Amino acid sequence: MSGAGTRLGVGTRFRLDGETVEVVEFACLATGMEVIFKDARDRLVRMSVRELLTSDRAEVIVDDSGPAADDGELAAVVLSRLTKQERKDVLERAGHVREVLTGYRSGSEELAQPGEPRPDYAPGRSLSKRYAAKASELGVTARSVERWASAFQRSGEVGLVPKRAQAEGGLAHADPRWMETAEEILGEYKEESRPSVKLVLERVQARLEERFGSGTVPLPKRTAGYRWMQELERRHPTFRLSTKRNRDIADRPAGVYGKLRPTRPGEYVLMDTTRLDVFAFDPVTLKWVQAELTVAMDWYTRCITGIRVTPVSTKAVDAAAVLFQTYRPRPVPESWPKEAAWPDHGIPRGVLVEAEAVHGPVTGAVSPALAAETLIVDHGKIYLSAHLTSVCHRLGMSIQPARLRTGRDKGPIERFFRTVREDVLQVLPGYKGPDIHSRGLNPEKDAFFFLHELEAIIREWVACVYHRRPHSGLVDPHLPSVDLSPAAMFEHGLARAGYIEVPRDPNLAYEFLAVTMRTVQHYGVEIKGRRYDGPGIAGLKDMAGSAVELAKRRLPFFADPDDVTRVYFRDEEGKWHTLRWEHAASLQMPLSEEALQFARHLAAKKYAYPNDRLAVALLLERWNLGLGNSLVERRMALRLSREQAAVDLPGEQVSEVHVLPSVVRVLSLPEQPAPPAIEAVQGQEPEAGDDDADGLEELEEELDFYATALKDIDDDE
Repeated sequence: MSGAGTRLGVGTRFRLDGETVEVVEFACLATGMEVIFKDARDRLVRMSVRELLTSDRAEVIVDDSGPAADDGELAAVVLSRLTKQERKDVLERAGHVREVLTGYRSGSEELAQPGEPRPDYAPGRSLSKRYAAKASELGVTARSVERWASAFQRSGEVGLVPKRAQAEGGLAHADPRWMETAEEILGEYKEESRPSVKLVLERVQARLEERFGSGTVPLPKRTAGYRWMQELERRHPTFRLSTKRNRDIADRPAGVYGKLRPTRPGEYVLMDTTRLDVFAFDPVTLKWVQAELTVAMDWYTRCITGIRVTPVSTKAVDAAAVLFQTYRPRPVPESWPKEAAWPDHGIPRGVLVEAEAVHGPVTGAVSPALAAETLIVDHGKIYLSAHLTSVCHRLGMSIQPARLRTGRDKGPIERFFRTVREDVLQVLPGYKGPDIHSRGLNPEKDAFFFLHELEAIIREWVACVYHRRPHSGLVDPHLPSVDLSPAAMFEHGLARAGYIEVPRDPNLAYEFLAVTMRTVQHYGVEIKGRRYDGPGIAGLKDMAGSAVELAKRRLPFFADPDDVTRVYFRDEEGKWHTLRWEHAASLQMPLSEEALQFARHLAAKKYAYPNDRLAVALLLERWNLGLGNSLVERRMALRLSREQAAVDLPGEQVSEVHVLPSVVRVLSLPEQPAPPAIEAVQGQEPEAGDDDADGLEELEEELDFYATALKDIDDDE
């Protein structure tokens, strides 16, 4: 009988509900076989055989040992760990052992091979003679064959596996104390620069001698130490991968992986910013400049709902502008193909006649319109700023920050950044690679796309390619073999959860501006030293000298940090009014708050009592003559030169880029066109980070920092 079973009969003992009982009788009834137990106090218990074999109440008490679930590793596990050659050797040795014991390599007379049994292994011969014959055949001692036979009878083929092959990897002979110390030191390099194997081995030896004394713990030889470190590299990557990748592996959670699981479009919207691996042109200075890309992505569909490219660094107003595009997508340019246009919100595409047959040119939006419920961001300053958090609060959105330095919390959007680099940026002129090791000799000489052109190229690629291409991460569990694109997943989400409602307020854009609480005076409203006035607050000037308490006289005014020439006010009836800055008439373009603060700082150095008009004139004169002497000035000039405003306010003309190289044409060019003869600048790249400065002190510190960090060098020098 197999050792895996046990006899069930009269006298068999069980542990039933914690008490020891013994089978005294079997009863065969119409309902089935039953067992009668007797406990230590001679009480009888009746139980059906079915319940006895399947219930957790009863556990058999065996008299002899047999295989059990907790005996150790299974034979299949041990054999699968072997290499192909080791497994072949074990099976060959098992055949020899079976021939010694039975006379047949297969172990059965029914499966005998031609010529079996051989005379030396005939069943009539004594076992010792068969041991000697096999030892002579294999060139080993008879004692070795006897040990093989004993191990085979005890454990089967697993008993023939060499002990060194059963040991864990190549660390079978390593001292546990050496292993513990080595893993401890490797863990200390989690956030450090990559060490050499030689240094780690020396540190392990020094720490062992300090803890246990010299010569107490056996140390490996040089080759063995390197081999052991190679085995430990699998558990604690330190030497082979990049240090950033090693940190990501070390920060993996020890428990079960969890993730947010969106169930409908708009439930979770991801936002993040990355520095683009391509240079763009400064429209003011005609020199290359770094660019950053900020996007918003719907997690359920992987649709990109907002895109914005900014010079040098991203501000909170840029993040709010990207979020605004999620609610109110931009119209489709006339040059785009019709399949790239999304239908107007609330109108299903399937019930319409072809748009060209009714309206002529294709109309629609560049991306789907969604009402975001939860915004998932990192801990960047722009995403935790008062501006963006107040926008989310007014619109009823919750903000869920990701864990610190945990890119997997925003995995889909991180993968999108990589796709942009591999599919678009690396074929554009000015591509500089993802790191310093991938950078070309002088990539900035090839840059000829302006920032708004670069944004238009990325936006068109997203609409024409990314939204229409199947993604491996988009899977319907009910139809796992169906390839889904973000556009198809959006239609799937609508069919699953119903259509997504988006606010249709025509003045929704004002909600994404910064809010400032101020009182209305007889001359208007003063915000950071700037005075605004307009007909919309004419009836509120009487409150300045009234007895109304201050809390009720403070009213909200909405301002765009990139254009301080105007602010906006909403009266009690819900009508919006525009208030002009008193010096706005002297300007022919928008002026950012950052640029005005810097202009005041320059004017204060030259004049004792400068006003804002003089400060702005001096700043424009400086830009016209010097084209920006520092990185701070260049950044402010870039923001003023953008053709596309951050937020498209109602009633204002929206400028579009009409003459752009088609994405399809750019990606299909066999050779990139020659760059124009424009001066290139070589300098130290500024460190990436969010820049949302809101004070003169921060501007001065940044100006001093970059005073010598960026120097323009002519090609002729």
